[in-house]
Amino acid sequence: MTENKAVLTKKELNSVFLRSYQALGCYTYDKQQGIAYLRAMTPALEKLYPEHDDLVEAMKRHNTMFNTTCAFVPFCLGISCAMEEEYANDKNHEMNPESIGAVKIALMGPLAGIGDSFFWGTFRMIACGVGAPMAAEGNIVGVILYLLLNLIPSTLTRWYGFKLGYAGGRQFLSKIQADGTLAKMTDAAKVLAMVVIGGMIPQIVKFPIALTLEMGGGQFVLADVLEGIMPNLLPLLLSIFVYRFIMKGVKPNTIIFSLLGLGIVLTLLGVM
Repeated sequence: MTENKAVLTKKELNSVFLRSYQALGCYTYDKQQGIAYLRAMTPALEKLYPEHDDLVEAMKRHNTMFNTTCAFVPFCLGISCAMEEEYANDKNHEMNPESIGAVKIALMGPLAGIGDSFFWGTFRMIACGVGAPMAAEGNIVGVILYLLLNLIPSTLTRWYGFKLGYAGGRQFLSKIQADGTLAKMTDAAKVLAMVVIGGMIPQIVKFPIALTLEMGGGQFVLADVLEGIMPNLLPLLLSIFVYRFIMKGVKPNTIIFSLLGLGIVLTLLGVM
């Protein structure tokens, strides 16, 4: 340990934050994001532990398995930096260094659950719902909106998450878990995601029926009848049909090729 108090400056903290963008840069099956996490922590560890043996010990603490939603990696890094800084200045050895790794590992699951709900299940779905129809029509604005609706929430979460984690994120996370705010946020995100996905069905799923029947001297257009019963009824039924097969464990590739084959057959028969 050093004789003088070791304090992380903006230089080290900014370096750690920027390296957090490489969370998937060295993904392995055994440690997943662990190696990238260690690399991100390296500037802070080198500043806090100038002695070789202390640095090696600190690096071993972070050379472990770690995996969570990328947008929340800076939050965990901020907490790790704060705890390492505290331990580096703990002259009386009152702090157990194992708690540093324990806190990091304990955060993986809850943050992954929140992150997947918001960034994969909510923001991405909203971005697709807004941008995909415009992009499908050849409008470049759709692509730009998709990127912005994905990048802005992620970037803000990364930056403020890192600052919050370094300033005392452990207490904050414990508080929102204790008063139920965390559970409410997760449930709200799931509901919003389902609403957005439901709204995307008529925009993304197409089931064009071309079947026309001659009845009583007139034409019976099946598509118009179904639209009169309920707009976008066939896309909804097709989505429910596919969802049921997914829930039964049918592989997505099997469903995709089956739908492709069904579409070809129905088109040849003149139904579609």
